[in-house]
Amino acid sequence: MASGAGERPVRVLVVDDSAVMRQLMPALLGADPRIEVVGAAADAYIAREKIRRLAPDVLTLDVEMPRMDGLSFLRQLMRLSPLPVVMVSTLTEQGASVTLDALASGAVDFIAKPRVDSPDVMAAYAAELRAKVLAAAGARVRAAAPVRPDTAAPAAGRLAPARAAGFELVAIGASTGGTEAIRQVLAPLPADMPPVVIAQHIPATFSAAFAERLDRHCALTVTQATDGEPLQRGRAYVAPGGRHLRIRRQGGVLRCVISDEPAAFRPSVDALFGSAAEQVGRGVAAALLTGMGSDGARGMLALRQAGARTVAQDRASSVVWGMPGAAVALSAASDVVPLGEVAACLLSRVPAASTGAGD
Repeated sequence: MASGAGERPVRVLVVDDSAVMRQLMPALLGADPRIEVVGAAADAYIAREKIRRLAPDVLTLDVEMPRMDGLSFLRQLMRLSPLPVVMVSTLTEQGASVTLDALASGAVDFIAKPRVDSPDVMAAYAAELRAKVLAAAGARVRAAAPVRPDTAAPAAGRLAPARAAGFELVAIGASTGGTEAIRQVLAPLPADMPPVVIAQHIPATFSAAFAERLDRHCALTVTQATDGEPLQRGRAYVAPGGRHLRIRRQGGVLRCVISDEPAAFRPSVDALFGSAAEQVGRGVAAALLTGMGSDGARGMLALRQAGARTVAQDRASSVVWGMPGAAVALSAASDVVPLGEVAACLLSRVPAASTGAGD
């Protein structure tokens, strides 16, 4: 929206009950000429009035606020007047749970509260904040359908058993918008599935809560992956936040390998897909879902070249069509389909005609 010459800046409203944050966030965001902070609000009621008056493109929204908490306000906003929202969360177990609820309720992305450790740390935080806000400005925002907590998809809504599908591993990668997209892909899958491995860009304190949430909505047993763990049928394994998940075959058994080497993203979808291409090859069915950037595109190309089934989420159903779009640009995807068709496409071993650009 604001990256080209002559385009107006992305208009941001900061909503936070902390006076410090209402000063810090505009300063960090306003340092980028592509962003204009049009105001700040101390609670949801002030924010509601300022949204009507200032017409922001994006909100940054605190999770914990007086009078009305951020999650309740988000749900009202997404029901009545959907707007791109980046949640600002605490890196705690409770913060993770509420933030995942917010993403399921329609928030585009989230970022942790900043830690003022050093100028370098703050500079990195500011860059991440600005990138998330700019990505949110171009995101496709819809009112989220309500999700029943603590229940898996009913058996009648699940796909047929997968024993005859002819593959031994499912690999899924995602980033922005991915926590809800992954849930929608896993929920209809039957319990009789080859193992599923997942790389979602997420902080270390959030990944266990994410795995637990997926487990409540799926027939599969979903856990956070541990180093050396054997991959078992009927189970899904989420990469630990801030760490890489790779696959290694040892004595005929596929195992999880967890590592910490530096990379642009940890966990890296490219790292997961690349290892799956090397260790399993044509026995993989892989999906690259919504996300900012290009992580996973080269790994998906390696998978396709190894004979695997590769599926990219299409543009229209993606919150941000960065990662799947990059895979399509590399001709890495054998299929480009809407989110609601990804699960069925993964189970099919006969590639359908690709829709090309995914529009």
